[in-house]
Amino acid sequence: MAKNKNVLFFSDFGIDDFVAAIYALFSEEVNIVGIVADYGNISRLDALRNAAYLREVTGIADIPVFSGAELPLTGENPVYYPDVHGLEGLGPITLPEYEVKGEFFENFDGIKEIIAKYEDDIIIVNVGRLSSLATAFILYPSYMSRVKDFYIMGGAFNVPGNVSPVAEANFYGDPYAANIVIRQAPKQIHIFPLDVTMSAIVTPMLIDRLDEYYQEINSKPGLLVKPMVDYYYEFYKKRDPELSGSPLHDVFTLWALTDGAVIEYKDLPVIIQVDQGEGQGQSIGDFRKYIEKAEYPVHKVAISFDYARFITSFYTTMKNHYSDQPQS
Repeated sequence: MAKNKNVLFFSDFGIDDFVAAIYALFSEEVNIVGIVADYGNISRLDALRNAAYLREVTGIADIPVFSGAELPLTGENPVYYPDVHGLEGLGPITLPEYEVKGEFFENFDGIKEIIAKYEDDIIIVNVGRLSSLATAFILYPSYMSRVKDFYIMGGAFNVPGNVSPVAEANFYGDPYAANIVIRQAPKQIHIFPLDVTMSAIVTPMLIDRLDEYYQEINSKPGLLVKPMVDYYYEFYKKRDPELSGSPLHDVFTLWALTDGAVIEYKDLPVIIQVDQGEGQGQSIGDFRKYIEKAEYPVHKVAISFDYARFITSFYTTMKNHYSDQPQS
């Protein structure tokens, strides 16, 4: 079956990003047509290396990789999270030395060709910091208007943040960029905050079942899933012992664009707090049941979803194994 959701994937390639990319490549619906790798959970160089490794381990070498931002628009040095994602972004997995070609550091402009090729039939999915996407809005507004939809993982509206009491990491890491995207988007953005993604839990038992399957068929990309997600869960379990598994924020964001996803959205005025201090990166949505609300840009904020559909889709998709995938 032909894949019918063309995706330009903006990612900082931590653990859940990498699992999300594998999910997309196994999916019968999601067609990744380009990857923008930038700083976030890890450095830009590490993200580019991980993207190169993704192409190698999946055997899909024709997906173009573009170099994204190295720093946030705030001008501050980025903060990385090795305790969450490991030193290289893939938990306990250490990669061999990869030669990251010089072209990777000068090719962001290439996203225009991808957007033009799939004009009005391409979705941008951003699961990392928004610095690169905001740059695209600034540099290429006419090209951004040709994008069919925008799916953004970020924010925390009616739940606590994960890097501060009120802020989620992607918005906190570059609130200027998040606000540019919110304000300059040519159409409504689908926003997937911690309000929903923290409930996109995948249990260790399910991961173990998948790993048994991957061992049986000797799936090179599949065999990476368990060590990464186990590492991820160890972090979450230390921080919140009540969690029954790993929240896969970025997998959820890709699942959201599939035909079987059942998600409730609210059209809400949204703004991002850009001032430094306790409120930095806070995502503010006007949830008041008023006729007249705050004059912020209105976007689609996910507020609930059908967990059974999500976990079924994740499990069945991750058991797909099509002929193009390399076997060792």
